[in-house]
Amino acid sequence: MAWFTRKEEKIGEPAPPEQRTVKTEGIFAKCENEDCGTTIYRKDLRANLSVCPQCGYHFRLSARDRLAMLFDNGEYEERDAGVAPTDPLGFVDKSPYRDRLIKSQRETGLLDAIIVGEGRLMGRSIVIAAMEFKFIGGSMGSVVGEKITRAIEHCIDERLPLVIVSCSGGARMQEGVLSLMQMAKISAALARLDDARLPFISLLTNPTTGGVTASFAMLGDLNIAEPGAIIGFAGARVIEQTIRQKLPKGFQRSEFLLEHGMLDAVVDRRELREFIASALLFTGPDP
Repeated sequence: MAWFTRKEEKIGEPAPPEQRTVKTEGIFAKCENEDCGTTIYRKDLRANLSVCPQCGYHFRLSARDRLAMLFDNGEYEERDAGVAPTDPLGFVDKSPYRDRLIKSQRETGLLDAIIVGEGRLMGRSIVIAAMEFKFIGGSMGSVVGEKITRAIEHCIDERLPLVIVSCSGGARMQEGVLSLMQMAKISAALARLDDARLPFISLLTNPTTGGVTASFAMLGDLNIAEPGAIIGFAGARVIEQTIRQKLPKGFQRSEFLLEHGMLDAVVDRRELREFIASALLFTGPDP
């Protein structure tokens, strides 16, 4: 493979320096931790589940990669894949909401910001819903709320445990109160799941904020998070400006929330499958 290009290819005569193009784009990644900045071979990074081998920084995963990581052999059956969003308010800010939807659908290959899959995790039948941050910031609109609610109802009908992987900026403002309604809708469905004595594990990743944090993300029987994840409702700067106080170091990071009793555990991504499988042992055998 040639690692540079030449305008004129002559045997034994290398191209002048100004005509050489080194083909390394996409081969390496730089750790996004400002205290690290290590250059990592992307193949090694993927093999390490997108965790920096030097400092342990957790890169953001797509919803599809997340499900492939959690399900046995990466195999699952997608549920309610055809549920698509509309533009009920005809919302326009810097650009029409309809255009934002089309752009995100083209970029992600998804109809909205969540994928729900059913399969097995270390042999245990399970339903996992994973949010996609690249789709309008993983915001929760009507489709996200509907698909999560349907997933919960399916778990009740089939007696299955549920895992929701949150990665979101919160409620989707372009859908107004219809988006905010999803907070109550999902919470009510989770109450029925609890009445059915079926487990719900909430996995919070970077970031989990706004209306998602204020509703289902913190309602798990077990609330766990990846290291270094930003978790909160309002942004740190907004809080500082409101209370006019400097916030403590690490505020809204998963380790801070664990220390203050808001989380049950902070789990390295490379240990998540085993951790979730072990937690589900407390709920009894796979029916």
